[in-house]
Amino acid sequence: MKRDFTKWLENFRNSIATYSYYIDFEKVFKNVDSIKVELNILNSLIGSKNIAKEFENIIKKYPETLKCIPILLAVRSTEIEVSDEKGSFVFDFQTQTRSVTEYSMFMKKSGLFDLLQKRLINNLFDYVTGVETGLDSNGRKNRGGHLMEDLVENYIEKAGFVKNKNYFKEMYIHEITKKWGTDLSAISNQGKMEKRFDYVVKTNKMIYVIEANFYGSGGSKLNETARSYKTLAGEIDTIPDVTFVWFTDGSGWTSARHNLEETFDVMENIYCIKDMEDGIIEKVFR
Repeated sequence: MKRDFTKWLENFRNSIATYSYYIDFEKVFKNVDSIKVELNILNSLIGSKNIAKEFENIIKKYPETLKCIPILLAVRSTEIEVSDEKGSFVFDFQTQTRSVTEYSMFMKKSGLFDLLQKRLINNLFDYVTGVETGLDSNGRKNRGGHLMEDLVENYIEKAGFVKNKNYFKEMYIHEITKKWGTDLSAISNQGKMEKRFDYVVKTNKMIYVIEANFYGSGGSKLNETARSYKTLAGEIDTIPDVTFVWFTDGSGWTSARHNLEETFDVMENIYCIKDMEDGIIEKVFR
């Protein structure tokens, strides 16, 4: 029986965020702890009356403290490029490639000396913990994608499949061909294009190649995703013993519902979280 797209779309969720989705505190604490000693050394600069001289003395005696500077500016890179009226300059904070006075000048012009000397903060360890927390919030988008993948994997395992035995994670076309001798040239442009699927499930009769994603907000990417998966599904339909399955969800699809509906109308195996809860994996993967 043909499914009703509107009713199906009504089951889509606003969020699948777990408690650890918002901030990965384990990662935050690990990053800060890795430079704890160096931060405590630099703490001696807080409230300093002669901060430039004291900073230069610290760098001479403890050059490893330089690696803390980028994170004080909320920068992940070990190198920072700056420009002024004299040109562009790259400061390497992993390897000391400039003079101590140049690093001191960087601290002054970047405002870090003011931050420390004026006691605008009380403790660099606490300050960097806050910076790391802010930077980690930028990782939510990536974690959101993994949340859907993890959810799908959970239901695959609940259906009785075993990882690296009859289901596989992040498998490329050439790996599928090598493992089971399946010709996937129809979707690889005769071997010129490499495609990776989030999961592959192998049964006695079929190879199921799977994509999983969740969109909590709209955007042009959704339209492109729907169109590309519609094309992909059509290409895979020409390959015997291979089935494309797409698990997607998220209220972001509301703004791209027409493109999704076009794919829904021609793609048999497109499912949402509610479908997984209702046991669709056990019914489809045979």
